[in-house]
Amino acid sequence: MSPSLDFNRHPEFWFNDGSLVLRAQSTLFRVHASQLCRKSTFFRDMFSLPQPPDPADTESERIEGCPVLDIHDAPEDVANMVKVIYDGPHFTNNDRDDFVAVSGFLRMASKYLMEEAIRTKVLDHLRLAWPSTLRGWDAREDVARAHELETGMLRGHRFPSPIAVINLAREIGADDLLPAAFYDLSRYSYAQIYEPSTGEPLHPASSPSSLSLSYTLSPADMQRLALGKETAQHAITALIQNMEYASSDPQRQRNPRIHRHSRSQSATNNATMCVTPAACRKDLCELVELAKQHYLMDRERGCADPLYVAEELGQLKSAEFSDCTACARDLEAWAARERERLWKAIPDWFRLRR
Repeated sequence: MSPSLDFNRHPEFWFNDGSLVLRAQSTLFRVHASQLCRKSTFFRDMFSLPQPPDPADTESERIEGCPVLDIHDAPEDVANMVKVIYDGPHFTNNDRDDFVAVSGFLRMASKYLMEEAIRTKVLDHLRLAWPSTLRGWDAREDVARAHELETGMLRGHRFPSPIAVINLAREIGADDLLPAAFYDLSRYSYAQIYEPSTGEPLHPASSPSSLSLSYTLSPADMQRLALGKETAQHAITALIQNMEYASSDPQRQRNPRIHRHSRSQSATNNATMCVTPAACRKDLCELVELAKQHYLMDRERGCADPLYVAEELGQLKSAEFSDCTACARDLEAWAARERERLWKAIPDWFRLRR
């Protein structure tokens, strides 16, 4: 029989020489069973089982001579799976449209036991946007900042909603995506998360329409988010307090590695030793007060992003103390160590370790 008026052939994946019709809701895919079996353990095992004799070979069971297999998945997800099976995993730049295709394939790959090498390759692509290393995170943030400068849109629009990423990670068992996704989500206010306005990054209308993506956290993940946001805020306060302690601690003045007062040093040694400790401590105190006002009182940009705050504190020191290379490098090194420490702590903030 021909497809009924209630069903539509998929415009790309209807091969006239196909041997099997997949029916997903109202969409039909005519594909080659041999191709499905090559890439999917599920289909390979299913077609290897002895098949019962066709009871009557009725029209309702075949379309254009091909057996029909009903699968209960969104047509867009089936299309993404079939595309990877035939063309290989070729995705783009981890933007929101790309995520619809990537997430669709990963859901189907988990359900239908797709070849692990293909699944890993697709996951590695997704990990570029949701990395497990600080270096990867910084590269991701550079992309987001460039997008903001080029388009004038908030940088959160560059990548998919972290809520959708969290839900996908839960569904497919990709727990390594969770720390970066939770951290990204924690940088938004509760109002932006739970009552986003039109045009904001977390508003569902800001993402491509997809029946398979969920933009609501589970109650357990809502709790993890709340606990993590609170801990992240405490981390920012602690960062500034550590700077304040360093600026007021008289022991620093006697630490030869940080503040050795000697105007007779060679030019080479001056590059690694502070020659004006009193002036530098005074300027550092002023930076501490500026950080308190900006991040804790006025709650300006970055006030919920400890990694950003630590990076900015190091860069502020460099800008302010361009004449004191020792102090600039000292605080840059401190900021780098703090950022590594913070990054390693993120899974604990959101109760993600098992």
